[in-house]
Amino acid sequence: METVRLTTGQAIVRWVVAQRTEIDGVEVPLFPGVFGIFGHGNVVSLAEALSFVQDELPTWRGHNEQSMALAAIAFTKAKRRRQIMIATSSVGPGSTNMVTSAAVAHANRLPLLLISGDTFQHRIVDPVLQQIEDFGSPSTTVSDTFRAVTRFWDRITRPEQIIQTLPQALAVMLDPAECGPAYIGLPQDIAAEAHDFPVQFFDTTLHYIRRPGPDARDITAAAAVLAAADKPLLIAGGGVHYSGAEDELTAFAVARGIPVVETVAGKSTLVYDHPNFVGPIGVTGSTSANALAADADVVVAVGTRLQDFTTGSWSVFKNPRMQLVSINVGRFDATKHHAISVVGDARVSLGALDEALDDYRAPIEWLRRAGEERRAWYDYLDGYIGRDFDMPTYAQVVRAINNLVDDDDYQVAAAGGLPGEINMGWQAKSVGSIDIEYGYSCMGYEIPGAWGAKMALPDRDVISWVGDGSYLMMNSDIHSTVATGHKVIFIVCDNGGFAVINRLQVNTGGKEFNNLLQHTKRVDDTRVDFVKHAESLGAIAEKVTGIEELREAFRRAKEADRSYVIVIDTDPYEWTEGGSWWEVGVPEVSRRDQVLVARAEWDAERKHQRVGIWDSP
Repeated sequence: METVRLTTGQAIVRWVVAQRTEIDGVEVPLFPGVFGIFGHGNVVSLAEALSFVQDELPTWRGHNEQSMALAAIAFTKAKRRRQIMIATSSVGPGSTNMVTSAAVAHANRLPLLLISGDTFQHRIVDPVLQQIEDFGSPSTTVSDTFRAVTRFWDRITRPEQIIQTLPQALAVMLDPAECGPAYIGLPQDIAAEAHDFPVQFFDTTLHYIRRPGPDARDITAAAAVLAAADKPLLIAGGGVHYSGAEDELTAFAVARGIPVVETVAGKSTLVYDHPNFVGPIGVTGSTSANALAADADVVVAVGTRLQDFTTGSWSVFKNPRMQLVSINVGRFDATKHHAISVVGDARVSLGALDEALDDYRAPIEWLRRAGEERRAWYDYLDGYIGRDFDMPTYAQVVRAINNLVDDDDYQVAAAGGLPGEINMGWQAKSVGSIDIEYGYSCMGYEIPGAWGAKMALPDRDVISWVGDGSYLMMNSDIHSTVATGHKVIFIVCDNGGFAVINRLQVNTGGKEFNNLLQHTKRVDDTRVDFVKHAESLGAIAEKVTGIEELREAFRRAKEADRSYVIVIDTDPYEWTEGGSWWEVGVPEVSRRDQVLVARAEWDAERKHQRVGIWDSP
């Protein structure tokens, strides 16, 4: 057997470079790059190996370990999981900074390869710089914190272990059902240790993502239920995008006359004016989608994990005879809430279900009602954004930009009030044009996420929607977008704090406290000058007043040669209405009467929750 002597770090890098995939008939690297911040845990061995492969595996230096890994996640999301980025950190705080990013990837079912430095396996020098010591478990390090938030976890204690570990880690990341982040802890001494590796281990390998088909018996059961439906409803989730099943779902809906609603992750499965599109469902949804969900007798959920924001904490399906059919490549998601489960790829499963339905078509009155509900929703939105407010609202800002974007411009949003307003008010002009990270709703995703998305989509404009709270939490990658030549347009909506949580606090009977800056413990109520800050990071920036100034600034941003930040003050109290109830923990006992009233309303809404198997037809 022919061998080559390499350090563990060198062998990992060489193996990564050898992995390939195919996108639209073109062979490309499966791992197109690395985001890295180096410290004593990874600079000596792993960084030394990476430095020699910059043409094949470029390394991008981040400013924060969490944010660079978030950029990696947004990249792979924009690529629909067909390419995977790597993030590497040192030991200690550099490592644990990536734990949040691992959770984001885990919640969103997205692949991400994390390689973190770790302490010495020989332990002679314990404790090393930044080492956390577990008195009762000497082998425990901060690497163990990743166990709960990764799909694959391993610590390399011998060089030859990577011959087994790397393929297994990749298999998890490429598995559409198990997909999620993989973590490899790389102790400093092991990274530097050499081994005679089989040359064959580094052979170029072409990978693909499998499309598992459903069991015919599951399709038969699902078809039998759907064929008897008078008011069927399709829910398009993020898995539709990952499967590339947008066309199949749309064709299925059209052929069968079934209305389609979208989850946050499934947004832009259909364009906003498609006849079968009804709107977004759930807490940050529309009156149109939620009205149909309330009456639907069969709900076919495709590629969604049915998060509480989708189901209104399982209160939106009010028909006591509703039956749930869940199509999902993941067994865990497909079998939730006593669904009639179809475990399989969305594209393949929809095709099989279509074949099994014969000539079924939903009653025309149902689709006609869907159109009426959608028109009423759009009329409401038009009327709301046409009102005069003391300050621009989120909804007005969203619509103003929506009207100006090119059809394929790519939107990035995450936490706070903006995801809800974009989900409700953004009218998608093209399929697959929105990334709202709401699986983990991670504040700080918006800016690095836009950086990663622009790397993945260099020929499209990427627009990042950022509240002032998220901006202050994680903003350094504005500089990254400028320094690396990845232009992003940032819309910074400043409403003076965490306004959407203030809204929740007030709506559940609480007193305004510690959310808006004006209600926090402060000596000085000074507001941040976001323009000066963004300019200091290398971006072009301006502050606008009013919607017309916003429009003009956006036109300038589109023509700019580098990242552009537009800041606008927005109303902290005005919100689009239309979403469903959401369960939160309203106190049973309080000194505030408003809280007790909210608790009574909470008790009343809980009666609508689907808690088990409902009445069968």
